[in-house]
Amino acid sequence: MDARLERAKVLYERAVFGGDVGGLEVADRELNGLEADLALARGRVAHARFLDGQGEDAEEMALFERAAELYRLVGDVRGEGEALFWVGVFHQVVRRDHEAARAVLERSHELATRAGDKLTLSYVLRHPGIAEHVAGRLQAARERLEESVRLRREIGFPAGVAANLVGLAYIAVAEGRRDDAVAVLEEAGELAGASGAAGVMRTIEEARAQL
Repeated sequence: MDARLERAKVLYERAVFGGDVGGLEVADRELNGLEADLALARGRVAHARFLDGQGEDAEEMALFERAAELYRLVGDVRGEGEALFWVGVFHQVVRRDHEAARAVLERSHELATRAGDKLTLSYVLRHPGIAEHVAGRLQAARERLEESVRLRREIGFPAGVAANLVGLAYIAVAEGRRDDAVAVLEEAGELAGASGAAGVMRTIEEARAQL
């Protein structure tokens, strides 16, 4: 059992049998945090199904928004920043609405920076980088992806580095730097292979086929 559920049970018993209701606010706060964690996890599972081609889940956005609301309620800055990132991803990836995603991702960036959450920051930089690439703003796209790569190297996330290198390879091709693209994909392949990132490896092979 999650420790927060166990504490809620103990605090309930203290209130009902011992007459001590002072811990009920603590129970509420911890259960809100638990509900936020669960909503975020369910939303990510729904998003994975979407990426697998199973279609949009009508509850995905509501789950991420609920998680963000609950994290905000309990004062969890890191959690709120992560949940807002996923709200932005929903707008960008599922709905293809880059403008709606931009404002949410900016807020997520602010919160993740405040919390020192480098993993979420790496994602928050990656997705606007993708949007900049789609819009043809190659320098801005490259700068965001390069910063995301730096963060992912720093925290030891090789599969994430490989995924970003694929994006940088496409940008290199668009900028007329084919040799750089080949080299970048070579490193991406090594990282993806070593970390067992078969999904990333497929995107690497697709990129190589287009060179």
